[in-house]
Amino acid sequence: MRLKLVPDETNWDFMQWRRYTFGASVVAMLASIAIWLIVGLNFGIDFLGGTTIRTESTQSVDVGAYRDAIAPLGLGDVTITEVFDPTFEEGRNVAQVRIQAQDGAEAVTPETIAAVEAALQTVDPSITFPSVESVGPKVSGELITTALLAVSASLVAILFYIWLRFEWQFSVGAIAALIHDVVLTVGVFSALQIRFDLATIAAILTIIGYSINDTVVIFDRLRENLIKFKKTPLIDVMNRSVNETLSRTLMTSGTTLLALLALMILGGDVIRGFVFAIFWGVLVGTYSSVYVAKNVVLMLGVDRDPKKPGAAGTQFADVDA
Repeated sequence: MRLKLVPDETNWDFMQWRRYTFGASVVAMLASIAIWLIVGLNFGIDFLGGTTIRTESTQSVDVGAYRDAIAPLGLGDVTITEVFDPTFEEGRNVAQVRIQAQDGAEAVTPETIAAVEAALQTVDPSITFPSVESVGPKVSGELITTALLAVSASLVAILFYIWLRFEWQFSVGAIAALIHDVVLTVGVFSALQIRFDLATIAAILTIIGYSINDTVVIFDRLRENLIKFKKTPLIDVMNRSVNETLSRTLMTSGTTLLALLALMILGGDVIRGFVFAIFWGVLVGTYSSVYVAKNVVLMLGVDRDPKKPGAAGTQFADVDA
């Protein structure tokens, strides 16, 4: 028996909501940018520089006591957060101590780390330190630059590829959808103050690849249908193309989301931010493939005049449908 998420033949009018969905996307992007500028991102040590010490104990985490013990060391901005995770065994209490990069030093010295650990052990003798991560200010600045270059380069490469594979209208629509996905992802990370680090950048690059794959599948079917239905209005051809690829889209996105949901619940707090970014990206990427990329192509229009041999959407007009 074959699993069917949608009927074999569907004729749903996806594009009838194009004005509302496109308007909602624009508002969501503006809101994301506003939140980013006002609230800012919760950068991890990768981007800020400094040291993160992970602690574990059988006793409950007392953030105030931890802070009081570390304060005499004069380390500047020290952030202490308790880590909650449903996969933790009963009696396992985890916290993260984040120490800002010290002036004039590439990283927090081993002596300083040892002093912090000793201070915390005066509060809780059973405390252990399973991991310590340090990044210098110079390295963190280079990481920010490299991350921005990686995202920008991927967008430019995709723009060029879509332009060659299809036409410039399709290229603009695809890039608009990708920018939409990236901006909304950054916005939700800012709004929820989820830690933003190199793993998040890796997730954003994954989102870009996943989203463009879904967009290209629909664009490819759209191009085929533009050849078959030369006189059908463009909006109707778009609806047909989305309906014909709907089963594939739901099956691919659905199975991916199920796997990501399992990782988000059971994978632990270390990878939760990374998995959440991809989970959110798959949702908005599937949405933007239909309601952003196609909207932009529809607004730009496609020249389908068969008398123009190089016209977009009709470059294969002489092929028998």
